[in-house]
Amino acid sequence: MTGELNAQAAPSEQGYEGALRPATLEEFVGQTKVRSQLSLLLNAATLQQRTPDHILLAGPPGLGKTTLSMIVAAELDKPLHQTSGPAIQHAGDLAAVLSALTPGEVLFIDEIHRMARSAEEMLYLAMEDFKVDIMVGKGAGATSVPLELSPFTLVGATTRSGLLPNPLRDRFGFTAHLEFYAEDELASVVRRAAGLLGFALSEQGIDEIAGRSRGTPRIANRLLRRVRDYSLVHGTPGDTSSVRAALALYDVDEHGLDRLDREVLRAIVERFGGGPVGLSTLAVSVGEEAETIEAVVEPFLVRTGLVTRTPRGRIATRLGWDHVGLTPPA
Repeated sequence: MTGELNAQAAPSEQGYEGALRPATLEEFVGQTKVRSQLSLLLNAATLQQRTPDHILLAGPPGLGKTTLSMIVAAELDKPLHQTSGPAIQHAGDLAAVLSALTPGEVLFIDEIHRMARSAEEMLYLAMEDFKVDIMVGKGAGATSVPLELSPFTLVGATTRSGLLPNPLRDRFGFTAHLEFYAEDELASVVRRAAGLLGFALSEQGIDEIAGRSRGTPRIANRLLRRVRDYSLVHGTPGDTSSVRAALALYDVDEHGLDRLDREVLRAIVERFGGGPVGLSTLAVSVGEEAETIEAVVEPFLVRTGLVTRTPRGRIATRLGWDHVGLTPPA
């Protein structure tokens, strides 16, 4: 059994992430409304033989923003140039990227809200008129030289759309808001990925992984890989018991909470009587940075109804008390 799994798994390890990415909108699972909107936008641009409007993809990490940008380029049959907001810290950095684009090329900027302000201001003119002004010289002798750009489509991705300035946000012709996945959609993601990896996984095992993936395809694929590794090493089939044993080994419980999630929840319940407790106090009690608690742990606990946020601090709900096996006070 182990040898058979190894023989099947070896080829798929090359380009693991790339192999699991869907290449077309039809292959992309979930986000039905966004896919329909994108399909209409791209088909209309193709029929009119023009460059599509700029696209903004907003939503939590792991929902497929990078994959959708690749699909946009593939559907248009145009090359894709990828960069990120933190990499563009000066207007000159953006000018170098824009001037190298070919006609119709798709430019993908991940975490676009983290671009430097000077680069954002240059991007305004580039998105509207496909040109930028380059300053030559310094002081009183400085002059502005206009640089014409090839028509391009900008695809921006952000996990915090509220940090985008309004002038930049308004220049996108289409804004897609990606939502967390339902369990049946995640089951389809896991089923497809398992097939591509040549890993025989039972339907119950698929549902088990989907239910612990926190509504995020990236997490579902990561858990699938851990389960596949467990089956490979221990020579077990991909059934429910094997899935549960693998996820228990990696501290992922039946609701998708990991070790840090449970520590935070248990700290609120046991050490602070269910709350309210402030963020800094909570972070010190579990030995983590406050930014980690606020950005990584808290959103999922709040979304699943285990914790609520109040002006006085974080409070565990009745579901949170039940999850740690305790009864809330009357």
